[in-house]
Amino acid sequence: MLKIIAYHTSLQKEWDTFVDCSKNGTFLFGRQYMDYHQKRFTDCSLMIYKNNRLTALFPANITEDGVIYSHQGLTYGGLILATHTTAQDVIDIFFAINTHYKEKGGQRLIYKAIPHIYQRFPSDEDLYAMFKVCHAQLIARDIASVAIPLNAIRFSELRRRGIKKAQQHGVSIQVSKQYADFWQILSENLHSKYKVTPVHTLSEIELLAARFPQNIRLYTAERNGKVIGGTVIYETETVNHVQYISANEEGKAIGALDLLFDSLINEVYHTSHYFDFGRSTEQGGMFLNQSLIFQKEGFGGRGVCYDTYEWAL
Repeated sequence: MLKIIAYHTSLQKEWDTFVDCSKNGTFLFGRQYMDYHQKRFTDCSLMIYKNNRLTALFPANITEDGVIYSHQGLTYGGLILATHTTAQDVIDIFFAINTHYKEKGGQRLIYKAIPHIYQRFPSDEDLYAMFKVCHAQLIARDIASVAIPLNAIRFSELRRRGIKKAQQHGVSIQVSKQYADFWQILSENLHSKYKVTPVHTLSEIELLAARFPQNIRLYTAERNGKVIGGTVIYETETVNHVQYISANEEGKAIGALDLLFDSLINEVYHTSHYFDFGRSTEQGGMFLNQSLIFQKEGFGGRGVCYDTYEWAL
């Protein structure tokens, strides 16, 4: 028998412990990560029990017009599952979730599936259950570029030339705490190209890095003691994900990012399962940023999709 409980802060320890032991959860689902921007979203996350045993978590928020998202504040969302959860369990869970939200006035549910590369164990029961139970429609498909360090594709000639140039100009790569210097470069680039700001403010990324020192790291490319480029990496058990990447004009001219990613893929993370450069698409995947994906594919990245589904309640 299933029982659904709405998440409350008093349940944080039980929630976080489950995430750590689940077959597809990452630190992004920990409440210390989810709740750093809790004022921006109305949380409606659920905890699902079977025979009084916690079986699944559903991180979610709801908008004023009754749309449930899983979750707007996260790169990916979806149902977090215990290793003992079966396909039939997940089918039953989706029936229960739909009923719960409908009774609470929910109109639609938008579901950002966890890409398979982030799963500790195969966890696509949700994709099947959405098809069978919810008659879900695919509404967005973004493509990310992912490298496999243990079986890396050779960098393109352009990227290899950049590595040599950076080495000749004395660029060094190191793990860093200089978030302010990097954020200035990142913010200037985003504003000049797209008229936008980083998703996280400087204070937010510093807060998260302090909360998750084993999962969030900044690597910088430096020359003569000055930061000229860098990247923020989110580390999970199976994936090292590029959350932010940027270089100033000097860094771009001398191949600083080429040397940076050569160091990360072939040295720092050379034994990891996946290195995810992130998405190169906008407008739900309808627009492909060709120059961006060209750069990532030059580092050996190849396609993994981030899918979003929708269904009426």
